[in-house]
Amino acid sequence: MPALVNYNTGDDEFLSAGSFCTNPMDLGRLCSIGSYVDVYYPPLKRARVSAPFGSGEDVFEQNKQPSIEILPDECLFEILRRLTGARERSSSACVSKRWLTLLASISRDEHCEVSIPVSNDVEMTLADDDGYLTRCLEGKKATDLRLAAISVGTSGRGGLGKLSVRGSNSACRVTDFGLSAIARGCPSLRTLSIWNVPHVGDEGLSQIAKECLLLEKLDLCQCPSISNKGLIAIAENCPNLTSLNIEACSKIGNESLQAIGKFCPNLQSISIKDCPLVGDHGVSSLLSSASLLNKVKLQSLNITDFSLAVIGHYGKAVTNLLLGSLQSVSERGFWVMGNAQGLQKLVSLVITSCRGITDLSLEAIGKGCTNLKHMCLRKCCFFTDNGFVAFAKAAGSLESLQLEECTRITQAGIVGGLANSGMKLKSLSLVKCTGIRDQVLEVPLLSPCNLLRSLSIRNCPGFGSASLAMVGKLCPQLQHVDLSGLCGITDAGLLPLLESCEAGLVKVNLSGCFNLTDKVILALAMLHGATLEVLNLEGCRKITDASLVAIADHCVFLSDLDVSKCAVTDSGVAALSHAEQLNLQVLSFSGCSKVSNKSLPFLRKLGKTLLGLNLQHCNSISSKTVELLVESLWRCDILF
Repeated sequence: MPALVNYNTGDDEFLSAGSFCTNPMDLGRLCSIGSYVDVYYPPLKRARVSAPFGSGEDVFEQNKQPSIEILPDECLFEILRRLTGARERSSSACVSKRWLTLLASISRDEHCEVSIPVSNDVEMTLADDDGYLTRCLEGKKATDLRLAAISVGTSGRGGLGKLSVRGSNSACRVTDFGLSAIARGCPSLRTLSIWNVPHVGDEGLSQIAKECLLLEKLDLCQCPSISNKGLIAIAENCPNLTSLNIEACSKIGNESLQAIGKFCPNLQSISIKDCPLVGDHGVSSLLSSASLLNKVKLQSLNITDFSLAVIGHYGKAVTNLLLGSLQSVSERGFWVMGNAQGLQKLVSLVITSCRGITDLSLEAIGKGCTNLKHMCLRKCCFFTDNGFVAFAKAAGSLESLQLEECTRITQAGIVGGLANSGMKLKSLSLVKCTGIRDQVLEVPLLSPCNLLRSLSIRNCPGFGSASLAMVGKLCPQLQHVDLSGLCGITDAGLLPLLESCEAGLVKVNLSGCFNLTDKVILALAMLHGATLEVLNLEGCRKITDASLVAIADHCVFLSDLDVSKCAVTDSGVAALSHAEQLNLQVLSFSGCSKVSNKSLPFLRKLGKTLLGLNLQHCNSISSKTVELLVESLWRCDILF
């Protein structure tokens, strides 16, 4: 019996083509070709006699060894399609690539329906595949042969439910043949994802549409050979389709989107990115037809204000909307989308690199999307403080707000937005907002944001101590604070924030704030040691052992500590190890040149609870010390 193929990995381990039979007498039992073909079941044991008895002429005839491989494909096809079960087909697929290819070309309907008698009164039939299995092929492993092996091998083992093929551009060896083999052998397929496979076209996708009628999710990325024809076939044959993702498919356009909207009534999620043939006609037709659509992503498309007006009018079921790099959409499009009053169920809105976001359109969105809870604006450089404050006033349900690379927002806009954001805002994130300048503003007494729990201000070089002190007064219930990359803040700016946080800080990230000293860490440990769980001080070069002593004395629940590139020494490590109540799980000393081999016993003691330890670029720690740590801290992952 030939070795079985590993269908989980799809390795190409096949025997060379040859005969199953070593005895010509077996060939007579193999098959009789006439009006029908009988299936051969080989004996379980090989005959012990190696040479036949008889005359020399008989021996000469024996040595000719007729082979089943002389049969044409049509005859082999008829034999193989009569195999009674998945195990027999899998075993036969191991004979040669030819047999595997033929088996993969047999569709489910072409298999002969054979019942296996168990007794006089009972018959056993093969169970249907329900699609429990998942397979993923990436890079060089993505080949037609492996897909054929998956097609044959998953039958009878739960059935293939999810397939992901990640090619490597021109080197990808997946073609229509491989996809067609999956279609014929895996009717239970529900999720198909194809990325970067240039040689798969409409033929393969049409075969999927014909055989895999249960398909629910389709993901096509960088498939230049697939056009409207293949996607229309999916639309016409797969009414259960609920999710469609199309990215960088240069031949897919409006016609296929019209068909999807017409024939796929259960569609709930659509994502289209960088498809040059997709325009207003296709997008508007799809959005106006798919009444259950709740997730919409449109990026880098040649659509105009008209499509956004359709979204605003027909998007009554839309809860998540992402719009990115829509260069032909103006202020009017976003204004109409907001004022159309159709996005009443919209919960999450993400807008990236859209010049149509201005003060006027932003306020319209705030007023029209009454249930909006999560808002993210990235690289939108045409709205100012006035529009931001107006949006904050109008969006009464807003809970989370993220501004990234919005360069016209200033300190006054941030303070005004917080003061007017109502009582529901829980999270505020500012990233690379370079328009913020640190200055002391005279502002009237403002209502605090009592529900704000998370404040993240990252890589905003102009955000300094004055700005931080003002924000701190407005946010007394903070629990998560991320100020990474704010090189301008000092102890004087951060201390008011720490003192005003009444609920107790849980997660604090101060990485890159190199002007902070031990004074602020001592205050942090004393004020919030009873609640602090995560502390990141990477790159705070003025932090010394005094901070570690304070942490060891006051931080009861701290589980994650990063003091990479800080001025800590072996004494600080010793202080941490002597803290009886401390149960650190993750600890990083990366780049701490003053931590040496002397810390070995202290690290061993800390290692009783550690799951991760980072000692990279600790030049004073030798490889021998690390080896000893690895031996003793067997449950801890150590980076060195």
